[in-house]
Amino acid sequence: MDYEGNSKIFKALTDPSRLKIIDILSCGEKCACEILNYFDFTQPTLSHHMKVLSDCGLVEVRKEGLWNYYKLNINNCNKLTLFMMNLITETKDCICKDKANCTCK
Repeated sequence: MDYEGNSKIFKALTDPSRLKIIDILSCGEKCACEILNYFDFTQPTLSHHMKVLSDCGLVEVRKEGLWNYYKLNINNCNKLTLFMMNLITETKDCICKDKANCTCK
């Protein structure tokens, strides 16, 4: 499991505004100006949040003229969901079943 990569995604999701952006984008692609209508912060602040979400792979950006359009990267969102499900579910591949990591006798 990719603990390092997924921890960066979880870190990006610790901000409530970014969680709200993910929720907004779950309804489909949105222009930056549409997303900004949901918040009381400036466009540069939105740009920062979108860069963080884009850098961790959860959001894709498309430029059209002067406007940026954002949408969820569904493939990466699904991978994150599967990672979380595997993390909290005991499976035959579970790290706790790895005898090499056991220090008890």
